[in-house]
Amino acid sequence: MTRTRRSPSSKVPALQSRLLNREQSWVEFNARVLDEALDQRNPLLERVKFLAIVSTNMDEFFMIRVAGLREQQRVGVQTRSPDGLTPTEQLQAIRTAVNAQLKVQRDCWVDDITPALREQGIWLLDYQELNVTQQAIIDNYFVNQIQPVLTPLAFDASHPFPLISNLSLNLAVVLGDEHEERFVRVKVPGVLPRLVPLPVEAMDVPAGLDVTQCACFVWIEQIIAANLHRLFPTELVREVHAFRVTRNADFEIEEDEADDLLQTIEENVRQRRFGAVVRLAVQATMPARLRALLLQNLRLDDNDLYEIRGQLGLSVLMQLLKLDRPDLKDEPDAPRIPLSLRDAANPVALWEVIRQRDVLVHHPYDSFQPMIAFIEAAASDPDVLAIKQTLYRVGSNSPIVKALMRARELDKQVTVLVELKARFDEENNITWARALERAGVHVVYGVPNLKTHAKMCLVIRREGDVLRRYAHLGTGNYNASTARIYTDIGLFTSDPAITADVADLFNFLTGYAKHEYFRSLLVAPVNLRSQLTAFIQREMVLAQSGRPARIIFKANSLVDPQMIEHLYAASNAGVEIDLIIRGMCALRPGVPGMSERIRVRSVIGRYLEHSRIYWFGNDGDPVMYIGSADIMERNLDRRVETLFPVNDAVMRTWVRQRMLESYLRDTERTRILCSDGTWQRIRDHEGASGFDVQRFFASELTAE
Repeated sequence: MTRTRRSPSSKVPALQSRLLNREQSWVEFNARVLDEALDQRNPLLERVKFLAIVSTNMDEFFMIRVAGLREQQRVGVQTRSPDGLTPTEQLQAIRTAVNAQLKVQRDCWVDDITPALREQGIWLLDYQELNVTQQAIIDNYFVNQIQPVLTPLAFDASHPFPLISNLSLNLAVVLGDEHEERFVRVKVPGVLPRLVPLPVEAMDVPAGLDVTQCACFVWIEQIIAANLHRLFPTELVREVHAFRVTRNADFEIEEDEADDLLQTIEENVRQRRFGAVVRLAVQATMPARLRALLLQNLRLDDNDLYEIRGQLGLSVLMQLLKLDRPDLKDEPDAPRIPLSLRDAANPVALWEVIRQRDVLVHHPYDSFQPMIAFIEAAASDPDVLAIKQTLYRVGSNSPIVKALMRARELDKQVTVLVELKARFDEENNITWARALERAGVHVVYGVPNLKTHAKMCLVIRREGDVLRRYAHLGTGNYNASTARIYTDIGLFTSDPAITADVADLFNFLTGYAKHEYFRSLLVAPVNLRSQLTAFIQREMVLAQSGRPARIIFKANSLVDPQMIEHLYAASNAGVEIDLIIRGMCALRPGVPGMSERIRVRSVIGRYLEHSRIYWFGNDGDPVMYIGSADIMERNLDRRVETLFPVNDAVMRTWVRQRMLESYLRDTERTRILCSDGTWQRIRDHEGASGFDVQRFFASELTAE
């Protein structure tokens, strides 16, 4: 991508335009996910998956980010964002962008993907499309499986407006004649499948389709709507319209005032259902008078109303990924195990390998099994005395947690930091915390007012007359499920400086042993910000002295204003900067006199790009750190994060030349950020050379 060089005297943008808006940048990220659903090169069910992810992302965005802006607006906050917008201005911009995105998503679903699914023998039918025989089957399902669960709630002078729980799907039902209409809310039960299967035998399958591969579903809300006469046998059902609300799910914990943090967070999770409503989604067919009724009673205004074409809450489409249709999905990859770790089930062999050299793994291309084997080996090895681990998002049925509990049964000293404040995983983490405590594991919840996001595990083993430490540090959660779909990097090491730092950090997290100095690790909120800043400034000095200077960052988000200004300064000093940012990016690249040497790209593909890598040229002696921290104020200042050095020169070269360079070469999954905040696909912008970075890694050898 060629860029025109401008003289230093070119006009530098005013302060308010030096940054892109964080919230609008997030909406742009979701648009890139949506773009994958639009891409007909992707297998059909993978496109469905991306549509579902777009909806899930949007729900979380409204529950957290929009909810925060609405609260600021409610209390009259006029503080401007780093890019110069008030909360009201940001909400207006979000609404415009979201409405445009919703239209694209719904057009894709209704006009493109739904017909394509039917051609492949997968039908998502409206009730009205069913013939008499099919309706009889579905009506019988309603009577036996749905009706007993329903509880209609009236709204009138003697019945208050019912509580509408967060993300619930509801039917606004109007009963009576035009002279006396009554409103009833019927909640669609979340305990039942949203897509109700209809036996394929009841379908008239077109010739040419394999009946055994066909599937048919009917939307549950339409089944309920068609059978309301059974709920109200003496009433005239005049109208039925679906609606859905999103509530504020962000809560603050006063940890210093909480006697029992676990109990406090558990209560806050329960209260999440009752937070202030921030969005009302209705089907486009809902008349104005019902919209007004809902808005008034939910205490919203027209700006909080989103009109939807078709079904609400498309995150349910993820259910279709369970269909046994490999022909409509990505070909399954076979995660490999690095040669050096193929005897990982043998504890003695595992410790010998890690003692001799560091081992780097790249998930999901490298299997997560060596990490599980690492914990299981530590649990079963009689020479292992203690295990310490952080758990952020563990997932259900976790083999890691089971191994930790087994270690305790075998009388190891086991300490686990469970981060209860991992948003939307609180309930799962509470469950695991209690299970670990029952097993006798020493469970701690971290440092007050600091969320622990660092990913690390420490094993202490007796070897002769000495105790040796072994560690695993990574960019991703200790979650065997997400390890198959997130790109992450992990390091197994026995390096004395790194493992001593990990030990010190655990002592800080579990006690009062605060450390201001670390030998090898960059740790937030202690030295991570200052050290990254120092590395950037060193590249500036090199550039100013005429030496080659280069920075490459790969992260999920880049929104911290201070770090962005440091990168701007480095660009002006002559440093060449490449940023691979999956999600939000507030930095405005390619602006003459400000950021003309900065290039920003985003890779969106089959796997969620989750690894963070920070590389500095350092005049031919590169410095590289990998870890859990993004370039956000919360990560640098309000979380416990770790970045670990890649000390092995061969490994460092592999990451730089084979990994980072491959991301910079990609033409299939990459979008380039323009200075106006828009994103352009490389293949649309520069022509396609056909290099897919994720496909390349699936066939690439690991860093042995």
